[in-house]
Amino acid sequence: MFGDSAMNPLKVARASTSVVKFNGASTMKTSVVLILLLGALVIVSAAPPSPSSTSLAERLGYKPGDKILIVNVDDVGNSHAANAAVIDAMENGLATSSTIIVPGPWFPEIAAYAKSHANSDFGVHIAHTSEWKTLKWGPVANKSEVPGLVDPQGYLWPDINSVYKNSTPEQAYIEAKAQIRKALDAGIDVTHLDSHMGTLQYNEAYFQIYRKLAKEFDLPLRMGSQELLAAQGGGHQRGQLDSDGTVYPDYLIHGDRKPGEPIRDYWKRSVSALKPGVTELYIHASVPGDEIKNITNSWQDRAAEYELFTRDPEIRRILDSQGVKRIGYRALRDLQRKSRAR
Repeated sequence: MFGDSAMNPLKVARASTSVVKFNGASTMKTSVVLILLLGALVIVSAAPPSPSSTSLAERLGYKPGDKILIVNVDDVGNSHAANAAVIDAMENGLATSSTIIVPGPWFPEIAAYAKSHANSDFGVHIAHTSEWKTLKWGPVANKSEVPGLVDPQGYLWPDINSVYKNSTPEQAYIEAKAQIRKALDAGIDVTHLDSHMGTLQYNEAYFQIYRKLAKEFDLPLRMGSQELLAAQGGGHQRGQLDSDGTVYPDYLIHGDRKPGEPIRDYWKRSVSALKPGVTELYIHASVPGDEIKNITNSWQDRAAEYELFTRDPEIRRILDSQGVKRIGYRALRDLQRKSRAR
């Protein structure tokens, strides 16, 4: 795991020797420490390989060089347009999983579908914000328990900085747990967690809540690629999840759309450059119409993503030409739970 010297006996040896010299210990003490460390090296080398020494693809039963793709549809439950799109994209298109905004007004519709389709792959899109002007929602938890998450009108804040300014990680935990519990109580076989607008990912204290929820409910997480996390000061976070036994994809396609690039071109370019291993991409698919037009000015991109990942033959050809294997988060959840049960 990243940054954990306990997993690297050579680092431990160097650190221990430095401590001995710093404290001015005797040569005999140094020798004892080195003998103990050599014994530890033998134990470590004799131990079976840890899960981290085997690629996620191999742990899932694939070859190390296989390209494996999760196509996740976010923001489901915010509208009928989103619900209709994800059902079509999962049944007839390329989508393999989805995450639901539990406090969204159309949650009951998608919850009923998920319950009646037990093998479908639905997670919780944990929402601590409500960003649109004409479509709003409040917390699932009692407002008295999460006062810092609620704006003066009684809705969740429209942006994550307002959450960080007015709330606390503990209140974020209470609300997230209430949303997951509501999904489970509705009969959804929750397969994974991610964070709407990244509230639980862009702040270290809130990330620890994200980590806690994954452990508590034994669910895999969406995580940024290591390079992205390191650039944002979170290079240690994947290592913490490894120590918890929490599973996450190797890569996340996120934020590299060029200015002015049509959404279709962006996605075709992105899926043409998949790396070996497990990659997640996420879209915001919606059926075009007055409903989504009156919710967000990004409705054209959302309609295009729906069409692209449901009907477009070119993107299928791009994936097929690389031998890409599509999976949902259920496979990651099953692996995680099986590994923890050992």
